[in-house]
Amino acid sequence: MKSSCSSHVASAALAGFVVAAIASSPASAIDTLKKIRDSGAITLGYRESSVPFAFLDANKQPVGYSMDLCYKVVGALKRELKMPNLAVKLAPVTPANRIPALLENKIDLECGSTTNNAERRKQVAFTVATYIAGAKYLYKTGAKIKGLEDFVNQPVVTTQGTTTEKILRGIDAQNTMNATILLGKDHAESFGMVASGKARAFFMDDILLYGLRAESAAPQDYDVSTKLLSIEPLSLMMRNDDPAFKRLVDLEITRVIMDGEIYTLYKKWFQSPIPPKNINLNVPMNFLLRDSFKAPSDQLFN
Repeated sequence: MKSSCSSHVASAALAGFVVAAIASSPASAIDTLKKIRDSGAITLGYRESSVPFAFLDANKQPVGYSMDLCYKVVGALKRELKMPNLAVKLAPVTPANRIPALLENKIDLECGSTTNNAERRKQVAFTVATYIAGAKYLYKTGAKIKGLEDFVNQPVVTTQGTTTEKILRGIDAQNTMNATILLGKDHAESFGMVASGKARAFFMDDILLYGLRAESAAPQDYDVSTKLLSIEPLSLMMRNDDPAFKRLVDLEITRVIMDGEIYTLYKKWFQSPIPPKNINLNVPMNFLLRDSFKAPSDQLFN
């Protein structure tokens, strides 16, 4: 873990950058730093069922790994913009509307479990990778699923507006499964389709499947496949063509990683009891994520 000296260096660099960026940043469609200054608030978009990244606790308040990272960014904004009373507004988003919410200026920073890929970067921007997942599928233990061949002419589900939807459609075509692909509006609804028997399996990022299983009424009733169907770098999402705000976010998340704070956050959400049921997901940090933290980047694998 780095010494406190690195924090001071990072903060100094960030402070110098913010002053220069506000003074010289070219006009863009949306200048988020100016928007925050003028309104006195930042709006965070959160997910309601993306355990352990962003989800609702027993008091229906959004919590999670990504929420904590977003609040780190809020702290940096308060310091560097000299706005100690900066207000934080919270707005729920879904996989289907999270990008439109940014583009329509309904949120300023999305705190969820969104995959950073080249296609999405045409519309929005991402900070450095904060997690690396892989697509798998969840099914009922009694279903005796051995592989993709068991989904031929069967109903399966994924969540609308996710990269897994595209992956699943590709798998379906490549393997000529002729599956009926159902779409849930969020992960909770998709999981519910498997629980009710409406779908044979739920295809999604592995960590989200582990979280949903752990939080379910009967975790022992569900299995998750072992083979990765994709590699998904996840990170916080923001508007495109706004380099001043993006660099501030990148510098703060990079500081959290390089100072070792990220490992404390990881242990808190992936290897400790979490609300609302105080269940421990007990998911060790995978080697891809650990290696990515050695050289943080916003364009991994694609």
